[in-house]
Amino acid sequence: MITTKVPGRSAAGYRLRYLVLGGLAAGTLDLVYICSLWAAMGVGPLRILHSIAAGWMGREAAIAGGTATAALGLASHYAIAIAMAGAYGLASRRWPRLLQHPLRYGALYGVALYLAMNFIVVPLSAAGSGPPRWEWMQVSHLLAHMLLVGIPCAFAARFAARTVPAPAAAAPIGSFGESDA
Repeated sequence: MITTKVPGRSAAGYRLRYLVLGGLAAGTLDLVYICSLWAAMGVGPLRILHSIAAGWMGREAAIAGGTATAALGLASHYAIAIAMAGAYGLASRRWPRLLQHPLRYGALYGVALYLAMNFIVVPLSAAGSGPPRWEWMQVSHLLAHMLLVGIPCAFAARFAARTVPAPAAAAPIGSFGESDA
């Protein structure tokens, strides 16, 4: 494995930094995709964020909450995306092959995330909708999770695994004014 030495920071800190950045990238790409898709149908970004917050409090309460619940939706979206990147990073420590083929395994991870979110998380949330019907839009969402969420998570884990801090330089003997005699 190729490593990059980074002075002054711990390995865990740099790994975490890359995984957080990967989660932020995946979350942003996903939001741009979904907001662009729904904007073409006349739905604004605030309503998208309300839909995310509906998982906590139900659809009517999320919409009635205005910008506060939209902020909750935004924070929730990014927290979930960061957790997704972190989970891939943890899995890659057990199965290093995940790091060797980020396109393949990242896309498969995107499929797993899509299925988990749509068939487990959302139906069990306060939003309470059932599993999605398979239409063209669901295929589009699945592809978006593969390309815009799973693959960025995989590359974040790959970068995180390759970043190792430089060892602290040891002071030479006698460098603090002490004599050797």
